[in-house]
Order: sequence, then structure tokens, then C-alpha cells
Amino acid sequence: METHIVARIETLDWGAIAAALDRDGWAVLPGLLSDAGCNEVAALYAREAGFRSHVHMARHGFGRGEYRYFAYPLPPLVAALRSGLYPSLAPIANRWHERMGMAVRFPADHAEFLARCHDAGQRRPTPLLLQYGAGDYNCLHQDLYGEHVFPLQAAVLLSVPADDFSGGEFVLTEQRPRMQSRAAVVPLTKGDAAVFAVNVRPVRGARGDYRVAMRHGVSEIRSGRRYTLGVIFHDAT
Repeated sequence: METHIVARIETLDWGAIAAALDRDGWAVLPGLLSDAGCNEVAALYAREAGFRSHVHMARHGFGRGEYRYFAYPLPPLVAALRSGLYPSLAPIANRWHERMGMAVRFPADHAEFLARCHDAGQRRPTPLLLQYGAGDYNCLHQDLYGEHVFPLQAAVLLSVPADDFSGGEFVLTEQRPRMQSRAAVVPLTKGDAAVFAVNVRPVRGARGDYRVAMRHGVSEIRSGRRYTLGVIFHDAT
């Protein structure tokens, strides 16, 4: 399964993905995980072992629903996704930082970036599994976790819209200076991943590039159950 993931990542049209990220702040990676791969990851949620924490969103004002952060070592499939996607995203991240006048640059290898996080005290793994039932939702937010933030992350839908659940659209908003917020609903089916800006992204304006803040969330689930894998590339304090 891990070999399949690496091969699938290599076949993606990264030129088109980079163009979509530059234009919209998000892009869809179609069929990133197979049906079997989605089922394998979603089934991990019911197990107690392999996670470092369990969060009920309502207790913290995050929305309704729950999620579990994986512990190290990550499940092989999750680790393969994280280390496999990063090298293709790092050049985009570096270009974004250059356009926004931000000094930080990201190494080509994910292990090297994680070492930077760990040296700064960000040692807790951030990949997570989210579970939503009817009436659940996730408020708009940003996954920052510490000083070192990789500017892109991914979310893989592990359930079938309209069959496994209804509602539960993945939503992104952006706030441009002196303008009202704009929302986008990202079309996903089982196995698709959304790659999107964690915090800010560059937008070309008449006087050059400027920064746009983005947030993401999930609309209310009307029926059924929805599972999502979140792949965040920086670790947490």
C-alpha cells in the first residue's frame, strides 16, 4: 500500500496543482488513496493504540465531532503520505514565502524539516483522524501549532459523499485586505485529497504580491458518518 502511494504521488500533475494553489489557495489531488487504503486508515479510529490524544471538539468550542492525533511511529500508510507529498510541496512553499517576503525556506527532505521542528521543541506529531456524525461540524480554523509552520497541508476524505454521509462539505475562506471574506466549497469524493494553505498565501495585485489569510472547516453533517485524514507537515509544541 505504501508503494502504491508513492507511485500515485509521482503520477499527479504537479504543474496543474501548483497553478491551482497559486490561483485559489487550494487544489484537489484526485484518487490519492484507493478505496482499500481509505478503509484501512478509517478503521484505525476505533483502536485505542497508536494515538497520543483524543479531542472532543465541543469541549473546546471547536465545533462538534471528535478527532485523534496519531502518536509516533505513524502508521506506515500515513507516514508514506506525509513524507511522499512533502517534496513536491516544498518548492511551492518556498516560492510562496519568497513572494510574501518571508525569510524562512524549507528543505527538500521532510525529515530535515521535522528535525528543525523538534530542535525548537515541536516534537508532537500532528497527523490526525477526524470522525463526524449527524449534527457535527468543524469551525473555521488554522492548524499552526508553534513557531515552525509549513504553509500547506492536506486532508483526505475517507468516506463516500451521499452514501456514507450527507452534508459535511469541506469549506475554505479567505480574507483579503479591505474586502469581505470569500468562501469556497471544495469538491471531494472518497480517496481525494485537498491541499490548501495553512495560514496565509500570496495573491498578485496591481502593486505586487500581498498576503491573504485563509481558514478551513467542515459544514454540518446532515446524516451518516464522515472520516477524514489530516496530514500536517509540521509538528506541535
